[in-house]
Amino acid sequence: MQGSAAIVLAMFGTTVDAGLRGLLAVRDAVARTWPRTPVRMAFTSDRIRASWRKRAVDPQWRLEHADISADILHVQGPLAVLASLQEQGHNRVVVQPVHMVPAEEFHDLAALVRGLAAIRGMQAHSRPFATLALGRPALGGCDPRHPASADIRRVAAALAADADQARREQAALVYMAHGSRHFPVGGLYLEFAACMRELYPDLLTLIGTVDGFPPLDTVVAELHGHGAERVLLKPLLIASGMHAARDLAGPGADSWQSRLTAAGFTTVIDSAGLGEQPAFCQVLVEHIAETAAAAGLELA
Repeated sequence: MQGSAAIVLAMFGTTVDAGLRGLLAVRDAVARTWPRTPVRMAFTSDRIRASWRKRAVDPQWRLEHADISADILHVQGPLAVLASLQEQGHNRVVVQPVHMVPAEEFHDLAALVRGLAAIRGMQAHSRPFATLALGRPALGGCDPRHPASADIRRVAAALAADADQARREQAALVYMAHGSRHFPVGGLYLEFAACMRELYPDLLTLIGTVDGFPPLDTVVAELHGHGAERVLLKPLLIASGMHAARDLAGPGADSWQSRLTAAGFTTVIDSAGLGEQPAFCQVLVEHIAETAAAAGLELA
């Protein structure tokens, strides 16, 4: 059963125009690496896809946002993208999660991939996919062949520019991660922060989450404990979407900027998503390459 290869980038998505920069940068980095392999984006959030479909049929909105491309306006979910690729003859596919940790979105995606990969027909040629391989999130934690500690160190090394920025600001580096109320991913975040402190020992790096552990209160206590006065606040999110606009730097009293300011810290905000950093995009490119190699799939 032969067919050509393709790559699907499965990402939660964003409704914020500025957030698209990080997601499109990831796509472009992958497409540059394998220029002869189709690269498709899929948004896993039903709500976000519905929002873009609504905008797509609004003439006034389209007029005011002419720079938004058709592949965003008509973005599909992973199942639809995979079905479309299969119909076009691409039956050897790498599905790369554009997620930081293996929480709800990743596990839902993994269930979909496992289900499709398990389909067997009466004859080999009736299988929808000859190869359907699932990559791992940026911080790993879901593949015993690739220890999470190695993936975490890879990301920390890729974010050397953040450490340099914090040094220039003479500030502690605080990341806002998404977190999860349902999966114990806090340990991955804490190991990432510890690895940052190991790689950049002259810099205090801490991490908190919007949902789950560790909370911002823990970060504030640690900042006070270390005698920090100035904080560089950045999202540990691939896209600078609603969480960055509202939870990180929003005007409300509950935003992280407001709470840190109220706690007595001078805050410097950089709300750019990680996808806007080429070195971080390279981490996901390497994950795709490793997943393809393990599956015996050649990308071009």
